[in-house]
Amino acid sequence: MPSAVGVLVLAGAALAQAFETQIYDPNTRQWVDYTPKAAARFYNRHGQSPKEFRRQVVQFRTAEKPGTIIIDGDRHFLYLVQPNFQAIRYGIGVGRDGFGWAGIVKVGRKQEWPTWTPPPEMIARDPESAKWAGGMPGGPDNPLGARAMYLYVGNKDSIYRIHGTNQPWTIGLNISSGCIRLNNEDVSDLYSRVEVGAKVIVLMQGAALYKGV
Repeated sequence: MPSAVGVLVLAGAALAQAFETQIYDPNTRQWVDYTPKAAARFYNRHGQSPKEFRRQVVQFRTAEKPGTIIIDGDRHFLYLVQPNFQAIRYGIGVGRDGFGWAGIVKVGRKQEWPTWTPPPEMIARDPESAKWAGGMPGGPDNPLGARAMYLYVGNKDSIYRIHGTNQPWTIGLNISSGCIRLNNEDVSDLYSRVEVGAKVIVLMQGAALYKGV
């Protein structure tokens, strides 16, 4: 976890990933495991994620004001609250085992085709990323994808982002290092609707908790 922000609770962080993805198979009328291999096969066959992870407007009752982002990490959904108890729902990829987190943060800044700079913690885990210690320019091969919204705790960058991806088949999976990823079309849509300063509520059962804004 990043040292720049206060961690309130660490116990149970690894439990965040006990809730693996399942999707409904209309042919067998059963819920089936949605593993990385299954996700890759589905995307290669259909050129998109399963229906439940595609952008759609849904009924959504909340006391939060329009413009608020609510992330359900367990179910792999991001909701952008709209008027009249509705929300735009996007499919997302979330943190893999040990990288789940929850709390209240805010959008501190936004960037189109952002530069990716791996944090020291990532370089320590993955020496291959050291070649980009000075920053990987934005573009279609950049792991942050087409857009990024940088999540802040107070005035400090949490190092977590809501961003696009060059691996669109990963939507619906627990696969990131704690960031929230959308496919590039969806993150561009979300980016156009979200203002700097927007409240972001991240929910994930068993995750580490951060101080709220």
